[in-house]
Amino acid sequence: MSQITTFLSYLENEKQYSKHTIIAYQNDLKGFSQFLKDNFDDLSVIDVDYFQVESWIAELSQHNLKHKSINRKLSSLKTFYMFLLKTDQIKTSPMQKLKSLKTPKPLSTPFSIQEVENVINSFEPVDFKSSRQALIIELLYATGMRRAELISLQTKDVDLAKQQLKITGKRNKQRIIPLYNKICESIKNYLQFKKHNGLSHPNLLVTDQDEPLYPSLVYHVVNNAFSEFSSKSKTSPHILRHTFATHLLNQGSDLNAIKELLGHESLSSTEIYTHNSIEQLKQSYFNNHPRESK
Repeated sequence: MSQITTFLSYLENEKQYSKHTIIAYQNDLKGFSQFLKDNFDDLSVIDVDYFQVESWIAELSQHNLKHKSINRKLSSLKTFYMFLLKTDQIKTSPMQKLKSLKTPKPLSTPFSIQEVENVINSFEPVDFKSSRQALIIELLYATGMRRAELISLQTKDVDLAKQQLKITGKRNKQRIIPLYNKICESIKNYLQFKKHNGLSHPNLLVTDQDEPLYPSLVYHVVNNAFSEFSSKSKTSPHILRHTFATHLLNQGSDLNAIKELLGHESLSSTEIYTHNSIEQLKQSYFNNHPRESK
């Protein structure tokens, strides 16, 4: 009885895995065995090392298999070679140093322009607290900055004369973000209330006790504001960052420009936002193309 057959029998009789799960393991191991047969002169599975597994990953990638699917196959191999270790059929596993491939996190659906407008228009900045709440929302949407960047933003980083601010991002990398007229007015209004309340902390946004904002406060401001005007189950500061990028892209902004505004190291990190833009384009196409309505 071959090692794979013995392993599948172990899954069925001892682990009592479902038939569907066992078939999945069988297909993954069969695919790997066929790869060894085609590329390594019928090399036995017990003689495999890291190089053969890495070569298999490369071939799967060349066939445009998603990282999530490749990781599932690798998980099957890891379990198989763990079984061979426990049954003393091999001394070391070729999977020992192998790490799963990185998979992109699903991008949350951004807020619509109308949702953002409704939230911003709902604020009445008549005192320090209300002007601060409004400014948190406006700054996140106007700049696409991260929550941590918002919290650490200092008053000296804001240049109202030039209508821009300086953000210090990851690894202390700095970037300049332009500010439109309305948000400059909001900042001026907030700073007046801050001064009137005798608050002098160097951070732009502070608590009533003149201390830096804390992450949960920013989250609650965003969540509470959007829960009233949006039906989305997930509302957070990071979704406003997605919204900033998606709205700019939908309005025709260059992807490289958005990359710089977001402070991304590489363009690949920014390209995830094209998905939302393409989906909107599809919707517009199906809604408006003359032939689609016939």
